[in-house]
Amino acid sequence: MNEIRLRLKALRLEMLKQNLDAFYISGTDPHSSEYLSDRWQTRAFITGFTGSYGTVVITQEEAGLWTDTRYFLQAEEQLKGTGIKMFKLRVPNAELPEKWLARKLSSDSKVGVDVQTVTIDGYRAMESVLDEKGIKLVKTGDLLDRIWEERPEIPKEQVFELDETCAGLTRKEKKEAVVSELKKRNADYHIITTLDELAWMFNLRGSDAAYNPVFTGYGVIGKSESLLFADTSKFSELLKNKLDKEHIQLRDYDAFFPWLTQMKGRTWFVDTSSANYAVFEALDNNKIIEDISCISLLKACKNEVEISGFKEAMRKDGVALVEFLFWLKNSLGKEEITEYTAGRKLADFRAKQPDFMGESFAPIVGYKEHGAIVHLSVGPDDALLLKPEGVLLFDSGGHYLQGTTDITRTVALGNVSGRQKKDFTLVLKGMIALSNAIFPEGIKGAHLDILARKFLWEQRLNYGHGTGHGVGHFLNVHEGPMAIRQEFNPVEIKLGMVLSNEPGLYREGEYGIRTENMIYCVEKEQTSFGTFLGFETLTLCPIDTNLLDESLITIEEKNWINAYHARINTELKPLLNVNLHPFLDELTKSV
Repeated sequence: MNEIRLRLKALRLEMLKQNLDAFYISGTDPHSSEYLSDRWQTRAFITGFTGSYGTVVITQEEAGLWTDTRYFLQAEEQLKGTGIKMFKLRVPNAELPEKWLARKLSSDSKVGVDVQTVTIDGYRAMESVLDEKGIKLVKTGDLLDRIWEERPEIPKEQVFELDETCAGLTRKEKKEAVVSELKKRNADYHIITTLDELAWMFNLRGSDAAYNPVFTGYGVIGKSESLLFADTSKFSELLKNKLDKEHIQLRDYDAFFPWLTQMKGRTWFVDTSSANYAVFEALDNNKIIEDISCISLLKACKNEVEISGFKEAMRKDGVALVEFLFWLKNSLGKEEITEYTAGRKLADFRAKQPDFMGESFAPIVGYKEHGAIVHLSVGPDDALLLKPEGVLLFDSGGHYLQGTTDITRTVALGNVSGRQKKDFTLVLKGMIALSNAIFPEGIKGAHLDILARKFLWEQRLNYGHGTGHGVGHFLNVHEGPMAIRQEFNPVEIKLGMVLSNEPGLYREGEYGIRTENMIYCVEKEQTSFGTFLGFETLTLCPIDTNLLDESLITIEEKNWINAYHARINTELKPLLNVNLHPFLDELTKSV
């Protein structure tokens, strides 16, 4: 941890040079990314914390990391000895970083920030709070660049095309849809700043960020022109020619802000929740329409080809998962298996499937007390040894050309307690309730969240994370703008949206339980009261009925489990080695 303390000291010296009392680090890149290329691992560099979410504030006397419930245990452990304090977000009475700064600093203090790594909304919120106290927000640029020796460059991996047979729509068709939205708003251009929107819009993929098939760049869609700003050396001549024939201007990444600055008198559509504040500054003397990116909404509602692709990806994933469960059952106790080696073995089974393009996130494999760490990260040296007892939670996913997967299962490795069975069953009841939800058009995710928590709340239990996030089509495993969680999100749940369904329960120091399927929104019925929607389940992997407390399960819930398992058996058996058929029959037998 001395290295972290030395970095903090170096940063504080830079702050002194610029007469700053504090420096704010958003923990993301200029594209509001969750998963970052090595160049933008600023949060990990300055704190040692490796989670995917967190904001850092450094003053001359103190330092803090703000993160959410997924990372409380991990952050406490990784921050030991650094002098950096962890602050909790998304809990009652949480104090935001800007509020903390306003309380800690005197009036006339100065807080530095790199405006390329803070959203427009984020900058405004921070400025508003600090301004009340007379504290000035100073645009400093990236101070870490001055102290980060041998800082990684933006990756140089090649960009490749996702064929329309997988994407479902051509670039031209997608542009027409965006232009239609621009016309509705009397806007001239739509700015694309997030990397998954960029990849979706242009039917391109890359590998600039771990676990996310995206590439670094910006985009602009106008009524008469389309521009893509990225490292042009990452595009083959064939792809360059193809884009050129489609009248898509490919320009260098560094040309984006100079191009924006010289554009005057236009009307721009900008998503202030994701576009960085430097974009807003560059658009001075232009009219800006602020709203949720219409590209994010178009991307979230999957077309028929994408849904069909997800289903194919789930069958491939299901085969890999059954092979993994078979290996686990037959190897446990006969060879040394740790959380880490189990995660790598699961990745190996996925890698055997056709069109596998990599894991969709780092696998979370938590045994016994490690299962209570929601976003556990272990290596070969700190992973627990699996034994034929207790419960194992594994949360993993894969990218296939046809779609992206995200699944969590909790399985019994041996004898389990009555309380573990009860906890597992309460979580499963919530997952089933959300799977069976029927609701009118216009419903938001926050309206549905209670379905997954009801049975836990009745027992005075709860979990701290969201219930459902969007999932990209061979894109980011965490995708907005919709979500199913307690916090209100104004985006409606609409036809074609693909989400996770993942209630859980975590007993610190003992075990964790989570059951997660992916679901997609479908139309259920049109009545005189309007159109009613619901969900269909995409994931194909058995649920461990050895963990069921059948006294808590209703007939309807048993019927759901049995129908789900029958479907898994029907869809996966033709794809599995015949030697695994009896095992699949056992996993999917009726309860």
